[in-house]
Amino acid sequence: MRIRKLFKFENAHIVRNCSSDRCKRSIHGHSYEVELILEAHRLDHGQMVYDFGLLKHHIKDIIDSFDHAITFWDKDDPSYIQACKDFSARWVSLPVSPSAEQFSRVIFFWADAILSQTIMQNDEQDISVYSVIVHETATGYAQCFRQDVQNEQMGKLSLADFEFSEQVKSEWSDPQMYDKLLKGGAFVNPKVDSQVQV
Repeated sequence: MRIRKLFKFENAHIVRNCSSDRCKRSIHGHSYEVELILEAHRLDHGQMVYDFGLLKHHIKDIIDSFDHAITFWDKDDPSYIQACKDFSARWVSLPVSPSAEQFSRVIFFWADAILSQTIMQNDEQDISVYSVIVHETATGYAQCFRQDVQNEQMGKLSLADFEFSEQVKSEWSDPQMYDKLLKGGAFVNPKVDSQVQV
């Protein structure tokens, strides 16, 4: 069974080396919609694949890092990168270009890492990220599957290769969230006391 949670963010970037002159030479922005699709082959004690409320914490925070931020590729011109850091309190540095395709890979990668480090406490089992769809416009989106995240020809993704501004990190519900991810720390879902015996 699959469930879908929708997230939204506003983001600015330049997509270098693309075909469209405006996109590769000028900072521009989009109103993004992200569909995170989770899959499991059994249900928890609440008869759910995964409680939607649990997605409002770390996963929402990490996706929200992009909101009202400028995102840049860490291989871009150093003077452009420095200007982004100097003139925007909210910025995210990526090891890949900030295209819709790469946003879908990055969000899949982050959500998968958080879920794999989460201690489940309501008999959630076998939960995985099935797909991430990033709508860049009303008519265009990119969809990522696990094999896309693992495909190094699309760019290698490693947790250590991302950087977030201090402002972005300060707005997370847990400002140490990314350090915890990097060190393999555990995220703990709330313990549920079952009132109905099944």
